[in-house]
Amino acid sequence: MSFYWIKTNAIIKRYFSNYIWDIPNKENRIYLTFDDGPTPEVTEWILELLKNENIKATFFCIGKNIEAQPNIFNSLVKEGHIIGNHTMNHLNGWKNLDENYLDNTKQCETIINKYQDKKPSLFRPPYGRIKRKQAMQLKKQGYKIIMWDVLSADFDTQITPEKCLKNVISSVKSGSIIVFHDSLKASKNLKYTLPKAIQYLKQNGFIFETIS
Repeated sequence: MSFYWIKTNAIIKRYFSNYIWDIPNKENRIYLTFDDGPTPEVTEWILELLKNENIKATFFCIGKNIEAQPNIFNSLVKEGHIIGNHTMNHLNGWKNLDENYLDNTKQCETIINKYQDKKPSLFRPPYGRIKRKQAMQLKKQGYKIIMWDVLSADFDTQITPEKCLKNVISSVKSGSIIVFHDSLKASKNLKYTLPKAIQYLKQNGFIFETIS
């Protein structure tokens, strides 16, 4: 990802108002999300941490990774986390024909449906890049397009773990959708940041919820 924003500004939210950037509420509810798994060791580490902290989260999974790691994916489902579609092959919507992109998303949906009874209703575009027509078609199929307003940037190997933590705790507010990644690339920043962020957020009265 060559460009990203840590905290989504109001102009972007207004312009792309048909996407979900946050979930405003008065109860200090926030939403942990994880992209790109399941990944051996990384996703398992997250699951153990969330279990110990009594937190449920939302995982946007890549279809090919589900196929490669069905046991880990089964653990996500069995432990009550919410599963979202992140395409079969982590496609960039801006760089793919609509037909190919939508077909790739359908392939991921088919894989997810092997392991849970209900069709996924949440979709997050890889890199946050999706064309309007692609999004319109997915919404017609019943998907909500889930973006974010707080990006940890754990995937960025050029930033320090301390900076990654600051990205989260300096930007979070009631209703925030926070993005982490259960990938090998993100694991160093993730493993430093996530436990500390959870403790900070709990101490400051935030409540963790899944996206539905």
